Amino acid sequence: MTDSTVPPLSTSLNTRLSFMMFLQYAIWGAWLPILYPFLLGHRGFSLAECGMILSGGAVGAIIGPFLAGQIADRYFSTEKFLGLSHLVGAGLVYMLSTTTEYYQFLMLSVVYGLVYAPTLALTNSLSFAHLPDRDRDFGRVRLWGTLGWIAAGIAVGQWLLLQHTPTGVSDEAIALAQDAGRADAFRLSAVLGVLMGLYCFTLPHTPPSSSAKEGNATMGALSEIRMQPLLMLFLIAVPVSCIHQFYFVYTADFLSGYGRDTANTINKIFGVGGGGLMTIGQMSEILVLAAIPFVAKSVSRKSLLAVGLLAYAGRMALFAYTDSLATVLLGVALHGLCFGCFIFVAFMVVDEETSPDVRASAQNLFNLVIVGVGIIVGSWVSTAVVGEWATSAEGVMDYVKLFSVPMYASLACFVALLLLYPSRSPKRGDAAPNLS
Repeated sequence: MTDSTVPPLSTSLNTRLSFMMFLQYAIWGAWLPILYPFLLGHRGFSLAECGMILSGGAVGAIIGPFLAGQIADRYFSTEKFLGLSHLVGAGLVYMLSTTTEYYQFLMLSVVYGLVYAPTLALTNSLSFAHLPDRDRDFGRVRLWGTLGWIAAGIAVGQWLLLQHTPTGVSDEAIALAQDAGRADAFRLSAVLGVLMGLYCFTLPHTPPSSSAKEGNATMGALSEIRMQPLLMLFLIAVPVSCIHQFYFVYTADFLSGYGRDTANTINKIFGVGGGGLMTIGQMSEILVLAAIPFVAKSVSRKSLLAVGLLAYAGRMALFAYTDSLATVLLGVALHGLCFGCFIFVAFMVVDEETSPDVRASAQNLFNLVIVGVGIIVGSWVSTAVVGEWATSAEGVMDYVKLFSVPMYASLACFVALLLLYPSRSPKRGDAAPNLS
């Protein structure tokens, strides 16, 4: 419950932190959704090479926060570390727009992951350090991160529509032009990175603060994860993260096939190239996350997790077995249920099922599974394994074969959840209805 004695969040601080979040996620949202079609369609890398690049970025994302934590917690104020990181990151992401050699691109991706990934947690920690009430205030600040992702995605889509979609030519020529134009998404990210880097030096001063108990807390969290329902949740999170990666690897390229008609009203709004249309998923995510606090009071955690898994399966089924723009966009919109009901609720479960002294470490470990282990495995499986299997000898992707794999994997996770996930929480109890 929010303490009535806590002062309100000032307009000035709310604006400063919200703009920070907007830029933080716009930097990422500009290029991540269109990375795969850029690598495969314009740079000409193989599916296996694309998977290695995606995995390389995840390796950097795993190692980066640990290295940054040792530096930011001891030697630099958070705002200065953020500023330097984003300025370096801007240079790296610009180099990604011009690099044509596979190994250079791979190394740059790893280094960029090392530099950018820690800033995700540090923008959160800086916010927590200055918000009067994190439970009351953080949601409205973090919302602007999602809006930044949406704005960047639509901006790239509109740029591709206006500058890289020639008229009077074949669909193949349009696809080639849009693939080449996606390099501009990295340049936009670089510009935003420079702006963010300079802006960070104006943020509220947040001095370093180390914790000697961090290692013990991590060991304590590992001990608690061995108990149900956390053990089941951590195990099932790996395949779910892999399923999630199928969406982020292939959806922009998949949606590009529906973006050739520049007169279409949807394309006029969201642009072309897939990235803009994918922001429909972030829009639905906002609605679902706004509803979760109310729904969670009467629906069990197990039921919410199950809804998320069914949404994953439904999204992939719509991609695989329907071919109209309306049904495909419905699949994109299911991203809100996928993320909100599984990943967001999973973080809630981790928070509820761990002791206060190890809670932060447990959250970090779960985040490591989602954005680290799952992405590394998922990138390899979705490209070098399933992607190669679903690609014909002529190089044409069979999307029915491709998306049916994560669809069935989602259903398998759903069955495993019903059978193995406890119906009642040993710590919080759970009298709400559930699906088992």
